[in-house]
Amino acid sequence: MMKRRSYEMDMCRGPLLGKLLVFAFPLMLSGILQLLFNAADIVVVGRFAGSQALAAVGSTGAVSNLIINAFIGLSIGANVLVARSVGAGQREEASRAVHTSILLSLICGAALVALGVVLARPLLELMGTPEDVIEMSTVYMRIYFCGMPVVMLYNFGAAILRSVGDTKRPLYFLIVAGVINVLLNLFFVVVLGMDVDGVALATVLSQAVSAGLIVLCLARMEGPCQLNLKRLHIDKDKMIQIARIGLPAGLQGCVFSLSNVLIQSSVNSFGSVAMAGNTSASNIEGFVYTGMNAVYQTALSFTSQNLGAGQYKRIGKVMRLCLALVCSVGLFMGLTAYLFRAPLLSLYSSDPAVIQYGGMRMLFICTLYFLCGVMDVMAGMMRGMGYSLAPMIVSLTGACGLRVLWIFTIFASYRTLPSLYLSYPISWAVTALAHLGCYWYARRKMPKEDVPLAPV
Repeated sequence: MMKRRSYEMDMCRGPLLGKLLVFAFPLMLSGILQLLFNAADIVVVGRFAGSQALAAVGSTGAVSNLIINAFIGLSIGANVLVARSVGAGQREEASRAVHTSILLSLICGAALVALGVVLARPLLELMGTPEDVIEMSTVYMRIYFCGMPVVMLYNFGAAILRSVGDTKRPLYFLIVAGVINVLLNLFFVVVLGMDVDGVALATVLSQAVSAGLIVLCLARMEGPCQLNLKRLHIDKDKMIQIARIGLPAGLQGCVFSLSNVLIQSSVNSFGSVAMAGNTSASNIEGFVYTGMNAVYQTALSFTSQNLGAGQYKRIGKVMRLCLALVCSVGLFMGLTAYLFRAPLLSLYSSDPAVIQYGGMRMLFICTLYFLCGVMDVMAGMMRGMGYSLAPMIVSLTGACGLRVLWIFTIFASYRTLPSLYLSYPISWAVTALAHLGCYWYARRKMPKEDVPLAPV
């Protein structure tokens, strides 16, 4: 019994900093490994299936994320709801939330299958996908979306495990699935001679493995989060609470994707070399963002569980430590990436002009990326405290609306890449300050004294 529960963490007692680090570090590794495995997919298809196949796979990313983000946001609602029930010691409430979340993940996955299969071609045409790759892009996207039930199952299951402090086992499952994905890529593409269909099939099968491991883990758990397939049902109240927290987060992700498309179109006006530099820098920045996003997930889970347990003073400590942690991670990773920008960018292109353009973007983004981390942590604190609309409205107004306004005013007057990239840190800083104001307002409405914890 002790061995099974050793992965869980009591977020409401004891020193915080060590627990925050133990929780966040596996999340950072999971995100970085996911990026590396995705890069392996691109390398395999590019080297062994040709440039058209590579372009076909690459062209589906923005469209897929636009559709998936709204549903992935619901897993945040599941995380918050389960963590709050666990913190409050409400075992039956936590169990109902777990079983509702798992069944909801499968329903969302089925809906995504239908959306992806039907909308793949029209959306790719709307995005202006070239004629010579649109057939392969459509095939890849349709196969990929057929795996959405297992993708949703993994994300919701991992969110449940995070709610009780377990970030290690999802990391282990990801490693197993990632290795399988790479091996299947090589088998389908190199041995069997498949192209985008082989890469898509390998992705779906490896994701099915990770989802299966998550389900097996939950079924073998002891305590309120144990999964019993016979108890799967939709509890109306729990579903509404999950949607109330998760849908605004998902909608925010969708709108962020749209605003990034607008910025990308502005970058495109500077030509293909600038586009290549921008893309290369963006890929490198993804690793920095992943490190900071782990701190966001940490703030979300710790805040939710401590709110449920009535440990209100501890919530303030979580905020201060997570802000210090995300600034440290953002500054260290961001400045390191910028200092080594030339060798890192040369992995993507040997063209000096591409490296120069990439370095220009990294100057404005990587060196100040910690501001984005601060913005996300404060949004996570608000969501963990049960506020869903406020962080969505603030983020969309500050981070998205301000950027759009910037493009049509400042950038329109000074059409340079530095003036465009400056919109990022300014929007992060403004939005972070607004989130901080919302947090202090919400914190004042909380009880001043903690609720005594039940003895362990």
